[in-house]
Amino acid sequence: MISREPLNRETGEKSAGGAEASGNGASRLANTNNLRKGIFIIPSVITSAAFFCGFYSMIASINGQYYSAAWAIILAMFFDGIDGRIARATGATSNFGVEFDSLSDLVAFGAAPAILMYNWVLSPFGKIGWMAAFLYALCGALRLARFNTQKLDVPKDRFVGLPIPPAAGLLATTVLLTRGALEIDKAPAILVVILVYVLALLMVSNVHYNNLKYLDFKRRKPFHILIVVILFIFVVVQFPHYMLFAMAVIYASHGPVEWLWRHKDSTFAEKTRKLFSRNKP
Repeated sequence: MISREPLNRETGEKSAGGAEASGNGASRLANTNNLRKGIFIIPSVITSAAFFCGFYSMIASINGQYYSAAWAIILAMFFDGIDGRIARATGATSNFGVEFDSLSDLVAFGAAPAILMYNWVLSPFGKIGWMAAFLYALCGALRLARFNTQKLDVPKDRFVGLPIPPAAGLLATTVLLTRGALEIDKAPAILVVILVYVLALLMVSNVHYNNLKYLDFKRRKPFHILIVVILFIFVVVQFPHYMLFAMAVIYASHGPVEWLWRHKDSTFAEKTRKLFSRNKP
């Protein structure tokens, strides 16, 4: 007789029948009661700002304002980077905030870059173009879903798969570099198609990336570190298009480079299996 007990897809453990269902019901009731008490305003407003930037980027892309659409995505990355920090610093973290942040990320870093790339370069490619945009948005959604279910299984200072904000940042900075610095109307179309497909696959891969949110800036540092940081900020302000693009490329590529180094002795078939298998690499 086939068991109909609910199965946890992540842990592979069966629940204790009605007890599990009762526990989930109590959890949903608790979350509903928490919502009735209210939500934390400041983190939610910041997340809403990121959501707005993503929505504005889509409108700008549809209207052919690709440069503005790219900057809107960059601004959304800024809001996305500070909303969690403010929530933790003020003790305003909640399940509602986590879910709202994921939905905002899907709009700002999944749908908005996909629409931007399609309208900017991919539309002449027909099915290949819109499938590339769709695959990017789909892999972004899968990346967010996996992140929300693997929080307890992965160290806080590491990500499994390319995070969706840096992936969107690389696409946006490609537009900024092309139109803002090189003064070229469009980047080479075939390179953009390849880039979109590669980023989509990296988001759902097992490649590990460093979590920059957990860099320790609270402890005392040598004085020369301050000078280096100030000079770095100065260079970024002076050459924003080049520097933002270079930073995005370095972050997106450091994961695959480290992964290939760790598996340099493996065969191509073994590398492929480890890259997309459910087991940790």
